[in-house]
Amino acid sequence: MGKFPIADAELAKISICKRCKARNKRGAEMCRKCGYRALRPKRKDIKVKK
Repeated sequence: MGKFPIADAELAKISICKRCKARNKRGAEMCRKCGYRALRPKRKDIKVKK
């Protein structure tokens, strides 16, 4: 990922809302912004644009 493994580990501890793409804490049951219940874990690898 990046240069700093500690920072990468902290960034990977969040969940992303599938509706509004807001960042939420890992243990969140619903989105803090829109209240939607479908959350996904943050992607661990970085996409490379071609």
